[in-house]
Amino acid sequence: MKKLIFIGLLAFLCQLRLSSQSLTIETCQDKAKANYPLVKQYGLIEQTARYNLKNSNLGYVPQLALSAKGTYQSDITQIPAVLGNKLGVNLPSLPKDQYQAVLEASQVIWDGGVISSQKKLNSAGTEIDKQKLEVDLFALKDRVNQLFFGILLINEQLKQNDILKNDLLTNYNRLSAYKQNGIANQSDIDAVNVEQLNANQREDDLKSSRKTYFIMLSALTNTTINDQTELIKPMADLTILNDTTNHRPELSLFDAQYKMYDSQKSLLSAGNLPKIGAFIQGGYGQPGLNMFSIGFSPFYIGGIRLSWNISGLYTQKNSMTKLDISKKTVDIQKETFLFNNKLVTRQQQTEIEKLQSTLSNDDEIIRLRQNIKKATTAKLENGTANESDLIRDINAENQARQLKSLHDIQLLMNVYQLKNNINN
Repeated sequence: MKKLIFIGLLAFLCQLRLSSQSLTIETCQDKAKANYPLVKQYGLIEQTARYNLKNSNLGYVPQLALSAKGTYQSDITQIPAVLGNKLGVNLPSLPKDQYQAVLEASQVIWDGGVISSQKKLNSAGTEIDKQKLEVDLFALKDRVNQLFFGILLINEQLKQNDILKNDLLTNYNRLSAYKQNGIANQSDIDAVNVEQLNANQREDDLKSSRKTYFIMLSALTNTTINDQTELIKPMADLTILNDTTNHRPELSLFDAQYKMYDSQKSLLSAGNLPKIGAFIQGGYGQPGLNMFSIGFSPFYIGGIRLSWNISGLYTQKNSMTKLDISKKTVDIQKETFLFNNKLVTRQQQTEIEKLQSTLSNDDEIIRLRQNIKKATTAKLENGTANESDLIRDINAENQARQLKSLHDIQLLMNVYQLKNNINN
């Protein structure tokens, strides 16, 4: 029985720990990336790259070709009968229908670098596919950031709303005591009660919005996230303002495109060079190699072959120029991307600096609002102020606290937007 109780208690503690997990924004980003269906394409890209490499390497393997033909010709080569009579030989006449089947095995000796260039081109294409996938997955970070900081902001607003509710409750109890002593009226108590109801409504609205954020973030990360989950508020790493070096995946994509065009130029040059290979043919036909032998006979031929298709040289210059133009197009795309990215970076830096200045004043504003509220409370006790004045000052202090919470989360959001913008 003790063992069962221990096991049950252990299971309860484990369940409690699972239901009250802690998550950082980086963990959510990693989970979202791992859960996103597009990430499965990584494996397909790798498989395709392996098959492309195998196909390229097969170019070094002896190639086999089988051909067969049957022909009928209008005339044949004949030796004059006079020559046969002089030799005392009856020369045979070749048939006009001829047949031949040939199996050829060829081996590349030098291909001008075609296979090597093809392998480099395949590698460059694989890298482009990977970087395009990285660019698509990179957009997930911003979606996770928006949801994560949205929940943090609502949590802060709920905390400030609880402070407001406690403050209103204190004043409600105070006014209730005043009413018993004949100092306050029921209308004063009703005014505070209205503000309490408003605070309760605001709490319900905030929790409803937070629940929607929980559902969306849970779906992105494939993790159960609810009001029992602690989302750890990150630190505002302001050192990023001093180092805005760009590490976006788009830059790697541009580099991969450069390499692909260079590989295409190498393949184009290699394709216009002469090729050297060894070959051997084995066949069976009528006639064989001895055309004076009537009937079917086997034969074989072996040797070295040089081939050079020089027609490609006619268009090589134009093709190279087209590839150079494509590279210049990538240059323009890269320059445009960096220009826009730099503008956004500068805008985000300015916003962060503004929020730093704003936050430095928020604490002072809250302190002054607290002093004003305390003064109004004292005036209310002395009969020189009414309940409307106190409610106004309570709401003003709450507004100041809400603004500080908003500015604090906005600062964090802008810091992470800047980190995301440069992929730091």
